[in-house]
Amino acid sequence: MRAKHCHCLPCRKGRNRVAYCTMPRFLRFSPLALRRWRRFKTNPRGLASLWIFSALFLLSLVAEVISNDKPLVVHYEGKLYYPLLITYPETTFGGEFFTETDYKDPDILKNLRSGANWVVFPPNPHGYASIDLHATRPAPASPGDGHLLGTDDRARDVLARLIYGFRLSVLFALALTAIGVTVGILAGAVQGYFGGRVDLWLQRFMEIWGSMPELYLLIIFAGIFNPGIPLLLILLSLFGWMSLADYVRAEFLRARNMVYVKAARAMGASDGAIMFRHLLPNAMTPVITFLPFRISSSILALTSLDFLGLGVPPTTPSLGELLHQGKGNIEAWWLSLSTFITLVAMLLLLNFIGEALRDAMDPRKE
Repeated sequence: MRAKHCHCLPCRKGRNRVAYCTMPRFLRFSPLALRRWRRFKTNPRGLASLWIFSALFLLSLVAEVISNDKPLVVHYEGKLYYPLLITYPETTFGGEFFTETDYKDPDILKNLRSGANWVVFPPNPHGYASIDLHATRPAPASPGDGHLLGTDDRARDVLARLIYGFRLSVLFALALTAIGVTVGILAGAVQGYFGGRVDLWLQRFMEIWGSMPELYLLIIFAGIFNPGIPLLLILLSLFGWMSLADYVRAEFLRARNMVYVKAARAMGASDGAIMFRHLLPNAMTPVITFLPFRISSSILALTSLDFLGLGVPPTTPSLGELLHQGKGNIEAWWLSLSTFITLVAMLLLLNFIGEALRDAMDPRKE
């Protein structure tokens, strides 16, 4: 018997019929989404930026495997050890103390590489917080002597701090963007759908709330509480949702009196169903289009606050903290240059993705 197929766009085009039709419904894309994806792929710069940024982010998620001062695998006296996952005392490898093993200690390394023993370190054998106690040059040291991008003013590896700082920046930006998008969609949907006094009072609240000095509040709270990622997320989320709420509000105001909304209301659909099942999908175009740019602004916000000393604690790997070190050590050009190149590359990739998304979701090309 021949398999029955639906009349979706991939089936009509004859592309991957069985694979697409047997997919769960929640994994299928609408014809409009497929057309937008094809338009996105026609932009080679945006598509290449998406792949490069995704690959870098995925690699940063396993930064412990790429850059760490602990070995991946140790073969010692016929047994395998995994220091990256399990903490071993120094006595396990022929040391004298019961404290955690320092795998950069010359005596420990000699034991691990003697006879049939062997050890496998990550490609960059330095952690973001590990200090090179056996450095032959004063810190900050220029690239060389086992440090590809040199060391900072505390003899910590710059490449390791860039890798971990990149991961921290992207994860922070994604979390801040997710919170801002959620709150902005809810606020804009309520304003645009109900209108009237609800819209009026929420607009006045947003005007008052947006006029508050955000930087001064950050300085005050940084002086009261210990700065950290949770505090920054809370404070920046208080103000990051308002710009998106305006776009969602405008889309809901435009579409709330259309025929399909009136038909849904006449059929007894609830306000929540109309807002989030019928109106929200049509209002997602500005939300998706601005996502890469919001991620870029979140990365810049974290970097700026860290540069000013209002961000994460000093021991946390941060791009802003490296820039601050470069400012304090002008002769250590590798600190500022490597961080500047990393930031520019991140922001360029995100901007190229945003431009491609904007062109792909342009309603004039539907």
